[in-house]
Amino acid sequence: MVLVELRDVIKDYATDGQKIRALNGISLSISAGEFVAFVGRSGCGKSTLLNLAGAMDFPTGGEVSIDGQSTSGVRDNVLTRVRREKVGFVFQSFQLLHTLSAVENVELPLLLSGRNRARETALDRLRDVELAGFENRMPHQLSGGQMQRVAIARALVHSPKVVLADEPTGNLDNTTGSKILELLLRLTREQETATLMATHSAEAAAVADVVVAMRDGSIVEVRRK
Repeated sequence: MVLVELRDVIKDYATDGQKIRALNGISLSISAGEFVAFVGRSGCGKSTLLNLAGAMDFPTGGEVSIDGQSTSGVRDNVLTRVRREKVGFVFQSFQLLHTLSAVENVELPLLLSGRNRARETALDRLRDVELAGFENRMPHQLSGGQMQRVAIARALVHSPKVVLADEPTGNLDNTTGSKILELLLRLTREQETATLMATHSAEAAAVADVVVAMRDGSIVEVRRK
């Protein structure tokens, strides 16, 4: 099942009165259970593509669909629901709330959306990322790898269709980063998400099923295992 589809996607930005083309006719389909890494130099369009795939931004031309829902020409409340229900985000800087415990960070998205069994579901997700027993620790009591595991649990707590990971190992040492990537790959398989990762690291990209090399807003190569 295709969960993310980009068809002839163009993205332009206006800077000082000039048009800057960030994406130039991108077409790509990503299916459930597929882990895709986007690689390339800074400014090649990786983060822009992730923003479009998460309905955080919108194409200038072409179409982006998330689980069959186009992100163009729809009401804001529809897009808010798509982001809240279908997309999970994992960031390089973790972005945990430091006044909340691990389990409170994970359950927060469920509480904000009025979902039932928030605490129980959050505990389940912490077990999924191998953090059983760490539920009540504050972020400052966790290592970098453990904080990133909490962030992954939070991204998955609402069972999203799509997970977006922007340099998820950028603040971690090589050994810890490898463990995080193995975890993301396992959870992608088990939960049948489509995982899209932007990375500068060839080692990180090597874990993915598909490596998409980008340059100047275009796809220059697609390598599949």
